[in-house]
Amino acid sequence: MATRRKIRRSTRSALALALAAALALAGCAADPTPRSTPSVASTSAAEDGPRDVVTGLAAPWSVVRVGDTALVSERDAARILEFAPGGDIREVAVIDGVATGGEGGLLGLAVAPDTRALYVYSTAAEGNRVERYPLEGAPGSFELGTPETIIDALPRAGIHNGGRIAFGPDGALYVATGDAGVPGSAQDRDSLSGKILRLAPDGTVPQDNPFTGSPIYSLGHRNVQGLGWAADGRMFASEFGQDAVDELNLIEAGANYGWPEVEGSGGADRGFIDPVQEWPTDDASPSGLAVIGDTIYIANLRGRVLRAVPVDDPTSATEYLDGAFGRLRAVVEGPGGEVWVLTNNTDGRGDPVPGDDRVIALDPASVPS
Repeated sequence: MATRRKIRRSTRSALALALAAALALAGCAADPTPRSTPSVASTSAAEDGPRDVVTGLAAPWSVVRVGDTALVSERDAARILEFAPGGDIREVAVIDGVATGGEGGLLGLAVAPDTRALYVYSTAAEGNRVERYPLEGAPGSFELGTPETIIDALPRAGIHNGGRIAFGPDGALYVATGDAGVPGSAQDRDSLSGKILRLAPDGTVPQDNPFTGSPIYSLGHRNVQGLGWAADGRMFASEFGQDAVDELNLIEAGANYGWPEVEGSGGADRGFIDPVQEWPTDDASPSGLAVIGDTIYIANLRGRVLRAVPVDDPTSATEYLDGAFGRLRAVVEGPGGEVWVLTNNTDGRGDPVPGDDRVIALDPASVPS
């Protein structure tokens, strides 16, 4: 059974005094307008507990590091910001053609491992898409070059748009799509919804994909929002369930994870893969994850906890933060092995306090290693 270490809400209130910046969400528009004035916090860490890295973000969704700097997406404003710890924060770009509304908008970011390119998952009028942007300039002054479409016309809806993208250790780009509110599509190999896709960096289908000529890597997913790999190459994904349980899955090429025929465990005798761990939906809504060292860190929205799962025993977990920072959207490894957590309280479903939304840093000594 998962255990929980508490950092109480009083910690959240104290840290929130740094900056008052939580504003209303941007509406659906062809030309989104930024709605926040973010700020980079001091680099000095608190002696005990987490510290702010950035405050004042509006409905942030993804954060990635590029050397000594980092990029963060704002879902409803459709903009990408750049910041360095202890430095300044600046707007890099507003992504064209983003259709916001519901759970859609500017979602996942990924940086190609061997090239200066930023991959961006966003919702457009014609469907969800992944675009590749050359990263031009230097850290601290990045600009985006002319985009190239990697894949588009992915099913979109007001809910279940997936949105997480990540490069695996094999150099391939993995794309998580939701079922777009049509559960049966997750079992349909002619549909790209409810899947994890695997693409070459240029958008072509790798020859060693499990289904010849198809970008589908795994199927039977409701709404995957977390992707990560252990040092031994095992791939993990976090997934939203419906009414019963949320899931952590060990992803295998060509495997079927059961949705909507089964939610959670219980489908092995029908050829489906059971989760390695599951939680009641009230305690989870697992979004982004990151594998740091020998631990899988999972950000939880509804559960409002950071869940730490040992790679070597993915059936167990320890819970941290316990509501101290509200809804948690994403996790990434920060400088020096810090655990960076992206909050998500300003998207209309949370309870923002002054300073939200933020990136917080945890000393690795304060969480399982």
